[in-house]
Amino acid sequence: MKIKEILKSDCVLVEKTASSKKQLLEKLSYLASEKTGVDNMVILNALVERERLGTTGIGRGVALPHTRLDGLKNIFCAFMKSEPTNFEAVDNKPVDLLFLLLVPENAGADHLKALASLSRLLRDEKATEKLRKCDLPKELYSIILDNDKDE
Repeated sequence: MKIKEILKSDCVLVEKTASSKKQLLEKLSYLASEKTGVDNMVILNALVERERLGTTGIGRGVALPHTRLDGLKNIFCAFMKSEPTNFEAVDNKPVDLLFLLLVPENAGADHLKALASLSRLLRDEKATEKLRKCDLPKELYSIILDNDKDE
């Protein structure tokens, strides 16, 4: 699955004010709610519950908060670049690059395909370096699409 199939240009944020994991998840929940029509508290609660199972902060300043949502019609993806924030990541380093992935309850293998595409991009050190040097949503979106490679 290509990232361009699930990430739209108006779902890329640059966040300078969030100072905690919860605030980052809240900001992403509001955006997702606005774009999907699903109540932001439903989204936030699902994300918080997922984080209780284990952090989605995968290391090297990257997080992939994700969850399944009942009532969601299509896969939803958003990207956020933030100030380095404690996300309780596996390497205990602050997170500044986040992809949010929400999938319908019945998404099946599409959930795993989408996660694989996002993690492939975020493992690419050249791509993450470019993302960290940029603060404009439009340019961040271009960098993401330019580095969206198949396995």
